[in-house]
Amino acid sequence: MWGALLRSGVRGTGGLRSMSSGGPPWNQVVSEAEKIVGYPTSFMSLRCLLSDELSNIAMQVRKLVGTKHPLLDTARQRSLAEITELIHTAFLVHRGIVNIGELKSCDGPLKDMQFGNKMAVLSGDFLLANACTSLAQLQNTKVVELISSAIGDLVQGIYYENSKSSEENCLTDDIGISRWKEQVFLSHSALLAKSCQAAMELAKHSTEIQDMAFQYGKHMSMSHKLHSDLQPFVKESSSDTMAFSLNSAPAILHQEFLGREAWIKQIREAQGKGNIMDYKQLQEAIKAGKGVTSAIDLCRCHGNRALAALEHFPPSEARDALANIVCAVTRFP
Repeated sequence: MWGALLRSGVRGTGGLRSMSSGGPPWNQVVSEAEKIVGYPTSFMSLRCLLSDELSNIAMQVRKLVGTKHPLLDTARQRSLAEITELIHTAFLVHRGIVNIGELKSCDGPLKDMQFGNKMAVLSGDFLLANACTSLAQLQNTKVVELISSAIGDLVQGIYYENSKSSEENCLTDDIGISRWKEQVFLSHSALLAKSCQAAMELAKHSTEIQDMAFQYGKHMSMSHKLHSDLQPFVKESSSDTMAFSLNSAPAILHQEFLGREAWIKQIREAQGKGNIMDYKQLQEAIKAGKGVTSAIDLCRCHGNRALAALEHFPPSEARDALANIVCAVTRFP
């Protein structure tokens, strides 16, 4: 994505596709973006890593570090994308830490869980340390400041996610959609938004273009999170009811329309013996209200704002690819 965003600053042909056209599915748009960038946007394949040709190129690029060769700017773009991937993965690993106090005997031996927690902490810290080292090697103070602040945002966002309500056995937060969006920005959007802005800084674009890149990353990731939260309510192919977070966007919006007390009552009624939640019952209650349709509208609203930010970039194949990503996360059955 960062590579495609960088290339969107180069003039080409084409224009934005309307979001009303639906656009191709997610896997297809990601594949198209990877072709434009020239390499997989996630982790590279093992075959590529073991390639003698690629190793030789990497060795030559290392020799350019510290020089002002134009090729170095491309290498630093790419390095920023890998740094962002490392930070994201590090926090995903840290999120895998198990709360030992909530474990039951059926969950497995306690010592295995404790060992797993230690490995998660060490592995996450190792990835984060490598990301920070590579970040310093970019030798750009503003980029270091942007990504460092994004790490701080992630920590704060995860803290909010893990903080429990003081109400005993409360399964859902007493927050509105505005507070939900603030928390989602910290835990999901900040890293992508600031990485997009940092990519424009490395490419030496203007402050206005950097801000538009930030806006694109912010609103695209918000749309992606809303799209993810909506899946248990809009998927028609799955016969089994999907478990969902009671703090997801449709549930939060449902609570806003219904009222806190009535929402808690619905949750209690859906809890059977042994506190086993009947998600089918809750799902039907939320779908009967305005939570799902409001979440879809909000998803498309953020998608439109992401597309509006892209309008500030010159027409190009890369800009089309970024627009298609937005279309993919705002299309529903």
